[in-house]
Amino acid sequence: MNDEARTNIGTPAPTSGGSDPAELREQVERTRDELGKTVEALAAKADIKAQAKEKAATVKDQAAEKAALVSDQIREKAGDAAQLMKDKTPDPLLEKADQAATAARANRTPLLLIAGAVVVLLLVRRSRGRRR
Repeated sequence: MNDEARTNIGTPAPTSGGSDPAELREQVERTRDELGKTVEALAAKADIKAQAKEKAATVKDQAAEKAALVSDQIREKAGDAAQLMKDKTPDPLLEKADQAATAARANRTPLLLIAGAVVVLLLVRRSRGRRR
């Protein structure tokens, strides 16, 4: 390919002076459409804010997918660990733990009162220790 042919790539071929006016209008319209598309593409590349929003949305979606995957893996591992613990723990100990949990649920108010009293007692002791 010669130099003259290379410089004319992408430009419309010159038309003869005796072209039909309708043909010229059509060629002008095509050129305008192509120019409009080129301007839109350049404007999109120059719109940094839109690109940043698009990238942020992509990263957010990827992070959500990864978090869901990790969450599923953690749930699976926790379930496996719980099952292993249940399998290794002797039955009498499991029964005692279940009884203690049932008793704690049934007597929630007294347990909360006792825990509150212990916290108040510790706070009082601590404040007296600072005064000395």
